[in-house]
Amino acid sequence: MLMVAMYVALLGCLQAQELQGHVSIILLGATGDLAKKYLWQGLFQLYMDEAGQGHSFSFHGAALTAPKQGQALMTKALESLSCPEDMAPGHCAEHKDEFLQLSQYYQLNTTEDYQALNKDIEARVQNGALREAGRIFYFSVPPFAYADIARSINSSCRPGPGAWLRVVLEKPFGHDHLSAQQLATELGSFFQEEEMYRVDHYLGKQAVAQILPFRDQNRKALDRLWSRHQVERVEIIMKETVDAGGRTSFYEEYGVIRDVLQNHLTEVLTLVAMELPQNVSDVQAVLRHKLQVFQELRGLQKGSTVVGQYQAYPEQVRRELQRPDSFHSLTPTFAGVLIHLDNLRWEGVPFILMSGKALDERVSYVRVLFKNQACCVQSEKHRAAPQSQCLPRQVVFHIGHGDLGSPAVLVSRNLFRPSLPTGWKEVGEQSGLHLFGRPLSDYYAYSPVREQDAYSILLSRIFHGRKDSFITTENLLASWAFWSPVLDSLAREAPRLYPGGAENGPLLDLEFSGSQLFFSQQPLEQLVPGPGSAPMPSDFQVLRAKYRESPLVSAWPEELISKLASDIEATAVRAVRRSGRFHLALSGGSSPVALFQQLATGHYGFPWAHTHLWLVDERCVPLSDPESNFQGLQAHLLQHVRVPYYNIHPMPVHLRQRLCAEEDQGAQLYAQEIAALVANSSFDLVLLGMGADGHTASLFPQSPAGLEGEPLVVLTRSPSQPYQRMSLSLPLINRARKVAVLVMGRMKREITMLVSRVGREPWKWPISGVLPSSGQLVWYMDYEAFLG
Repeated sequence: MLMVAMYVALLGCLQAQELQGHVSIILLGATGDLAKKYLWQGLFQLYMDEAGQGHSFSFHGAALTAPKQGQALMTKALESLSCPEDMAPGHCAEHKDEFLQLSQYYQLNTTEDYQALNKDIEARVQNGALREAGRIFYFSVPPFAYADIARSINSSCRPGPGAWLRVVLEKPFGHDHLSAQQLATELGSFFQEEEMYRVDHYLGKQAVAQILPFRDQNRKALDRLWSRHQVERVEIIMKETVDAGGRTSFYEEYGVIRDVLQNHLTEVLTLVAMELPQNVSDVQAVLRHKLQVFQELRGLQKGSTVVGQYQAYPEQVRRELQRPDSFHSLTPTFAGVLIHLDNLRWEGVPFILMSGKALDERVSYVRVLFKNQACCVQSEKHRAAPQSQCLPRQVVFHIGHGDLGSPAVLVSRNLFRPSLPTGWKEVGEQSGLHLFGRPLSDYYAYSPVREQDAYSILLSRIFHGRKDSFITTENLLASWAFWSPVLDSLAREAPRLYPGGAENGPLLDLEFSGSQLFFSQQPLEQLVPGPGSAPMPSDFQVLRAKYRESPLVSAWPEELISKLASDIEATAVRAVRRSGRFHLALSGGSSPVALFQQLATGHYGFPWAHTHLWLVDERCVPLSDPESNFQGLQAHLLQHVRVPYYNIHPMPVHLRQRLCAEEDQGAQLYAQEIAALVANSSFDLVLLGMGADGHTASLFPQSPAGLEGEPLVVLTRSPSQPYQRMSLSLPLINRARKVAVLVMGRMKREITMLVSRVGREPWKWPISGVLPSSGQLVWYMDYEAFLG
């Protein structure tokens, strides 16, 4: 009976293994650099890990190269494969021979080539009496080839019913949000979302792959630490000593932000910042929580980013791409970015992302630096140094290279002793080694028992169908939506030049304040332009002049908005000092949106708690309507700052379930509220715009309402929908201590010229009637509105 039971168990085990079936792995671009450096080695490691576990394999190298030459190139790459150091040489040679026998080269160019490959795979499965489990297609080819290959696979090389298909895609996944959307749509017409695995090889780095398990294993200790209450800042850094030589064609198109920050470093940020799901092995929960981080990222401003370029780069481009001697590149090879998240856990915590080429060292790490309120009385020589609460407290995921030279997780001994999953060991003493300003002995330091290449880890996860280490379409588009606006704003920005290597000194050191990031050291003034240095828009700062006999501030849009925001903050501070409160009346529409965003993200010293916010005008729609000026104010400013709710004064356009009915006396109610709260009904600052027809607020040409007389607030009629409006009157506006008029865009150039020549004719051009009786009027115009 015992023998029968053993036989049945063995037969059942064999059948279970047989049922797992055959897997075909097709490497497209099998003779390219990535394949030779990493992918064949990763596939060999996958075979060594999975051989004998129930699956059978075949490996198909494919490229456009003719069969004989392609086979020779592929064989050369396979001959250089290596085994783990702890594997016996004989055992290694055996595995290597098996892998070589299972690997075959194919020329894949036409639809017929894919049909032939499909027949070969089917024949192999049938001849071996196997069941096909699935196919993996690895696209190690340029993205422009994706669509044609995807079409051929979909039409001619899909596995049969019951077998899975996995297609693996390498970055770049688009150049911006629009191109990424187009590529995603194109691929989505051939493959299901669950079939696509977008590789970011950083997610396979052992220290990066350890972030979520580390947080999970140490929940109890980290629950009180991993938030704004304890974290001072987070640094996510990738430094390289090499330059872009040999890759300038790619770099001219993408630059360092698209190459490194938009993908590698942003993915790491999501792993650090995301809420931990209850079960970190739940793939869908991890992906949902990562996506939530993108939804909570505060929009980047141009002032949140600094860029640089090593000095030899333009000459490399001229040489490699045959550009003329006059060619000058604006492509950044260095970038630092300051990012904030708008959620309860991370509010106010700066995340600094930085990467660059031709720097002083090669190192990558994530550093979480904690606040320290300790004040130690004993001198350092009388303290147990590593445990001292006065020392820096930090958790570091050391991704690689640097002085340590290997992946590691470091935890300051004055924080807690961490738990780590199996497969990691404590790092031994290394005398003289200092990391982040402290000797290694100050840390609990752990490294992998066996170092693994990122591609080996990712190929294993592709094989096992784990999608949490890959970029979903939703994630990809969310990332591009976050990065594309700042990339557009930097397109004409001249990067700071740096010599490269150790000679950089402090030239690239960074500082931050609020949401602004800037270089610590001011650049030397260039009195004589160098060759090819044509003046850029950013070279022109703020122009001060007169317009209609009043002060004019003119600049490029970013500088103009920054100047206006600073002026409003200065006015607010003075008003609060003078009277304890600041009364600000704001216009709606599209022009002030950038200003609202600047005030929300860049002015943490603004006295919001003492500010009363009023509206200059309002459309007669419900306040929740997207057309509502109040709704725009809420979306772009109010939800980001802490203004007491009783200091916010929307216009009463919706009373008794009616919109701007005269008998409801909404205009009179608003006027009474102003008279009751604003001394002499004189706002500290009124922000206006100017329409292309010369209107301001909701005071329109050829309409007498609100241009003169006693009423402080009036109902008016617009020439465009929604027709009914409520507006402050011109007499009330002119009582203000200060009026700022913001005018932006080329489409305003014509009315700007016209209004500059006319007198005070508010019935024709209401803006011409704006002149505070005892206050100041200042015009803020961008160069396109002022100069055309």
